[in-house]
Parts: sequence; C-alpha cells; structure tokens
Amino acid sequence: MINVTKPFLPPKAEFNQYIDSIWANNWLTNHGPLVGDLESKLAEYLGLLHLNYVSNGTIALQISIKALELEGEIITTPFSYIATASSIVWEGLKPVFVDICPDTLNIDPQKIEAKITPQTSAILATHVYGNPCQVEAIQQIADQYDLKIIYDAAHCFGTKINGESILNFGDISTISFHATKLFHTTEGGGIVTPHQKYFQKIKQLRNFGHTSASSFDGVGINGKNSEFHAAMGLANLKHIDAIMEKRKAQYLLYQQQLNDPRFTFVKINQEVDFNFAYCPIFFQSEEALLITLKELNNHYIFPRRYFYPALNTIDYLKGDQCEIAESLAARVLCLPLYHSLTQSEQKLVCSKILESTP
Repeated sequence: MINVTKPFLPPKAEFNQYIDSIWANNWLTNHGPLVGDLESKLAEYLGLLHLNYVSNGTIALQISIKALELEGEIITTPFSYIATASSIVWEGLKPVFVDICPDTLNIDPQKIEAKITPQTSAILATHVYGNPCQVEAIQQIADQYDLKIIYDAAHCFGTKINGESILNFGDISTISFHATKLFHTTEGGGIVTPHQKYFQKIKQLRNFGHTSASSFDGVGINGKNSEFHAAMGLANLKHIDAIMEKRKAQYLLYQQQLNDPRFTFVKINQEVDFNFAYCPIFFQSEEALLITLKELNNHYIFPRRYFYPALNTIDYLKGDQCEIAESLAARVLCLPLYHSLTQSEQKLVCSKILESTP
C-alpha cells in the first residue's frame, strides 16, 4: 500500500534519550525544559526572533485572532484546509472569500479590495502548499485600509523568500507540526510574530490568560503542549535537512515522470526557497481525476484530493462564487510523498497515472 503520506520517525534510541530526561525531571507539561529547548532551536533554525509552541495549528489560528482582537469580517482564501476558515467562524467572525491566482493557488491581491467593507478587520491568507503569497502586495492593501494580517503558514517549514523566513511576514504567522507535516512533533503548532507586544500576549493567551500563578488578564485558553511532543520535535529536528533534501528529490522525480500536457504543477515564485512539502498535480477535468483516482486505489495507491472542496462551497461557510478556486479544487490530487517512499514506488505511481488518465 502506498499512502499519500507517512510520518517520519526518528531512531528510537534518540527519542528515548529525551523520554529518559522527562522521567528524570518528572515534568510533563506546563512549559517544561524540552518545550523551551524546542522553541529556541526552532527559532534559530528557521531564522525567527522567537516562536510560541502550542498544541496544534488550529489553536494557533484561534489564538492569533484573539491576540489581534479582531472583529467583524476577515478576508480569506477558499483554497485551504477547513481549519483556516473554521477558526474564523469558531471565534465568532465572518469569513469573506476572495478567489485565488490560477498559477500560485494563493489569494489574489488584485481581488481583495473589492471585498473590503467597514466591518473588515483583517486578511487571513494561506501560503498554499508552502508557496508564499504576494506578501508585499497584501501588506500594501493592509496598510492602506488599516487591516491586520495573519498568514496560515501550516505548510511552510523552512520556506524562505529572498533569503528570509516566510514566517516573519504579516502581523502573525501560524505553522502546523502535525504528524503529516514535513517537520512534526506528533501534534503541535507554532505562532510567530515580529511584534513583541503580540508575542507576550500570545504567551499569555495560550496559558489561560495567566499573568502570574494567581492573576489573569482577560480570557485565555489551554493551548500549551507537552514535553512528550517536544521530545519528538527535538529528535526530528536533527534529521530535518535530510528529510527536506529527500523530499525535493521526490518532487523533482514526479515533475520529470509526469511531464505531460494532461497535468500541471504549481508555479513557484523564483525568489522562493521552496520546501517541497507537497506535490499536487492538476488534471484537465474532474472526470479525468476521478477515473485516475479509482485506478490508483485499485492498485492500493492512495493520493489525496487536497484541498477539496473549495471552502466557499461548504454549507456553514457558504460564500460568493470563486470560479478559479472551485475549478482547481475539483481537479487537484496530492501525490504520495514521505521519507521512506522509494523511487520504484514513485515510478509505479506515475505509470498508473499515465496509463489511466484520459
């Protein structure tokens, strides 16, 4: 069986060294030493001023909305995972969907202004598959209309633009460390901001609003993460360069094998150091995709329709029509990518795609 992904697992002996330290310290959660170590090592590796480690990427989005004290409407993308938009609704705000660029799959800055109203408080844009948005254009719009910017950078571990981490842009960026991600801590997420006032507020919000052991400043939530999750992150971080090198080779092999007019790949900005976290391909029609997907499944190959469906078509999120996002969501298939995937398995995937796609 070839699944769309498999988590990378470090050598048990390396992981167990951290587990032994947990037993020695008898400190399981509540900002333990491994959590602190992971935060500092991630900030150093990624080129960040600091990073708040939290329980997952969704709570990272929710805390970010709280930290910026957003109200009313948030402009966002219809081409992302459900958590991007559901976090807005969960926090009592309204998502307003803006269609995407057909090449990069990111929110189209040229279409944002038409959706701004007096109720708009922010833009929440996703760097889709780790491919950065047009951050300068979005920042200009935000400055003009006094809007905050949150970037859903769930896929962006290691991604840089003009040599700088993409996580340093906007008011806040969030990242996921879920087991399916390029770098994972089993479950987990991070919140990054260049602004000290937001950094301190996020630290407070993720810990019930505590300002001391017995005092609080406003409502908070339990967004902390444990020493066990940090142990997995610290062990995996030692291997991340090899993981990313392998992932790039796998992505390029798919591009080579599927160099065919029936398929298109995402257009990556030239200034970007891309992390090759996902390999989506687009078919000419949804019918062609479904025929191919059925044949792949018959051979125990399980890629994923990701992202599907377009978020503006989901009942509780229902928004205006976004023709480009809806079309691409119906035709996208993310191919298997994971560290232990072999070249022969990749070539099998490609041969079945080429054979079955009309």
